[in-house]
Amino acid sequence: MDLRIFTEPQQGATYDTLLTVAKATEDLGFDAFFRSDHYLKMGSVDGLPGPTDAWITLAGLARETRRIRLGTLMTAATFRLPGVLAIQVAQVDQMSGGRVELGLGAGWFEEEHRAYGIPFPKEKFGRLEEQLEIVTGLWGTDAGKTFDFHGKYYDLSDSPALPKPAQAKIPVLIGGHGASRTPRLAARYADEFNMPFGSIEDSERQFGRVRAAAEEAGRAADAITYSNALVVCVGKDDQEVARRAAAIGREVDELKSNGLAGTPAEVVDKIGRYADIGSRRIYLQFLDLHDLDHLELISTQVQAQLS
Repeated sequence: MDLRIFTEPQQGATYDTLLTVAKATEDLGFDAFFRSDHYLKMGSVDGLPGPTDAWITLAGLARETRRIRLGTLMTAATFRLPGVLAIQVAQVDQMSGGRVELGLGAGWFEEEHRAYGIPFPKEKFGRLEEQLEIVTGLWGTDAGKTFDFHGKYYDLSDSPALPKPAQAKIPVLIGGHGASRTPRLAARYADEFNMPFGSIEDSERQFGRVRAAAEEAGRAADAITYSNALVVCVGKDDQEVARRAAAIGREVDELKSNGLAGTPAEVVDKIGRYADIGSRRIYLQFLDLHDLDHLELISTQVQAQLS
C-alpha cells in the first residue's frame, strides 16, 4: 500500500509552507506529494494569505525535491485550455526528471469561478472528455508529426505537439462517484482510478464499475491502479486524536466514520480493509500543514507497519 500526502492549500498556505510539507513528505518516506487545484477557500477558514496555483507550485517543488511523485487531485478542466495544460504538465515533468502525475476532473466549484472570472460551463463532462483526448493525444504524437483534433468544444490544427514529457507516459488519474460516465472515461484514459472520500462499501462498488467498464472496453481491469483519498487524523492516544481533530474543526467520531482516524493500530486496520477491496494507494488528506509531528507519527507508526 502506497501512502501519499494530499494537501488543500486553498484553505490557507504559502508556497514556503507547501515546500516544508513536501520536503517532510520526501524525508519521511512517503510516496508522493499531491495538492488540490482550487482558487477559493471552503468553509469557515480565512484562507489567508490566499490561493496558490497548483502547477506553479508543482514546478517549484519539482526543482526542490528529488524522489517523491508530484501531482494534482484534481486539476479542473474548466481552469485551463487543454493545449496549454499539456505544455504546463510536460514542462513540470521535465523539471522534475519524470515524477509528475496528472489528476484531471471536470471542475465543480462554481463560486471560485465567479470569484476569479473563470467561465463555468453548463456542460462540463463533455469538455473533460475532449481535454483528456487532447492532452494524451498531444503527448502521444510522435516527434516530427502534428496533432489535429476537431471536437464540439475544442479545435486544434497542425499542433507540433511539443514539448514532450520526460516520462514515456505521464500517469493520468480520473476519479469520482459517478455510476456510468465516470467508469467509462476511466476505462479509456485512466492509469489510476481514485475514489474520493468514499466508504469501503461505496469504494468497492465503484471499483467494480470501473473494472467492468475496462473489461467491456477490451482492457484488463488490473491495468488500472485503484486508490482512495481520505482525511487523516492519527494520534498516539485518544487525547492526541481529539486535539488534532479540533485543530481542523472536525469531530473524532465523524473522522473515524468517514476517514482514517484514531490510533496507529486503528488506522492500519482500516487501511487493511481498503486493501481488501483492491485499493493499492491511499492519499492522506493532511489538513493542518504546520503539524509535521503528525506526518512523522504516520510515517513511523502507520507506514512502517504497512511496509
